[in-house]
Amino acid sequence: MTLSFGLIIVGDEILSGKRADKHMPKVIELLAARGLSLAYADYVGDSPDRITATLQRAFASGDVVFSCGGIGATPDDHTRQCAARALGRELALHPEAEALIRERMQDIAREQGVPYEADRPDNIHRLNMGVFPAGARIIPNPYNRIPGFSCEGAGGGTVHFVPGFPVMAWPMIEGVLDQHYAAFFNRMPQTEQSVVVYGALEAALTPLMERIEKLHPQVRVFSLPSVDHPQYGRHIELGVKGPTPSVPAAWQDLKNGLHEFGANIGPELVRNL
Repeated sequence: MTLSFGLIIVGDEILSGKRADKHMPKVIELLAARGLSLAYADYVGDSPDRITATLQRAFASGDVVFSCGGIGATPDDHTRQCAARALGRELALHPEAEALIRERMQDIAREQGVPYEADRPDNIHRLNMGVFPAGARIIPNPYNRIPGFSCEGAGGGTVHFVPGFPVMAWPMIEGVLDQHYAAFFNRMPQTEQSVVVYGALEAALTPLMERIEKLHPQVRVFSLPSVDHPQYGRHIELGVKGPTPSVPAAWQDLKNGLHEFGANIGPELVRNL
């Protein structure tokens, strides 16, 4: 069994350009370190209807999806409520989350040298950060104890909800991967080997690409065209990637095919994944 991993980034500040997304490159890095890869990413603003629709797709997908942002307790945070709508469940204060949030509030009171007042309105409001869809599991937050949560949909998709702050989100995602998906890690080294092909058209190279994938089903062929590269000009980066032991034979067949084609080739590139 293989798993597909997805990512959802929530927030108007990303789509407006006010903040640059840092989550996707980090999630790619965390997955790659475990021999996994990111299959897709969705960006959605602070629109409850759009967030709900995006989460409905995730819960129906059968995939493992990480959702970053929008789980706080301010008026522009909608993710917790949208997750409940997408699942058709009620929202409820998670008892374990409540205990952790109260511990955090007590820590803050001690740091400030003031008594902890459990019934103070702002402290009561903070408990909303522990209100999750019924049946949710918490995700520990090593930064400040305020947890995230995980839910499974009827379609087999599991969504893990973490804050938008990288300092919290990234160790939480790493913890989820190591705790729940270690059985799917692929520690076999991966290699990507490619060559610059000057002036070629992808359509003309497609039969060669299809032939390589048929001969070497354990590797994937890729092509990255560019029309205005500052060094190589119009070109295609054509290559193969897969388990390191499987790449050399596929790479040799690809190069032989390019020579038969009469391609004008340039530098070769190697990247260990």
